[in-house]
Amino acid sequence: MEEERRARINRLKWHCRRALLELDLVFQRFWAREEDGLDVQAEATLARLLELEDHDLWALVSGREDTDDPQLKGMIERLRAV
Repeated sequence: MEEERRARINRLKWHCRRALLELDLVFQRFWAREEDGLDVQAEATLARLLELEDHDLWALVSGREDTDDPQLKGMIERLRAV
């Protein structure tokens, strides 16, 4: 089971590599702080966020835009906290 989780985390980390330096920095800090604290639900929510285009994702993370989705809001708050 641990191998499966490690594979999921590695895929998420790979998808966190973005073209915007600002997002790369946020995600580097996020993984340093939150990697061990992610549960399956948080992994799924992060995967949904990573489907967004860089500029849309940055608008949410930087606070220029907001979302009505409570799960996404929670993950965005975690990203902002780092």
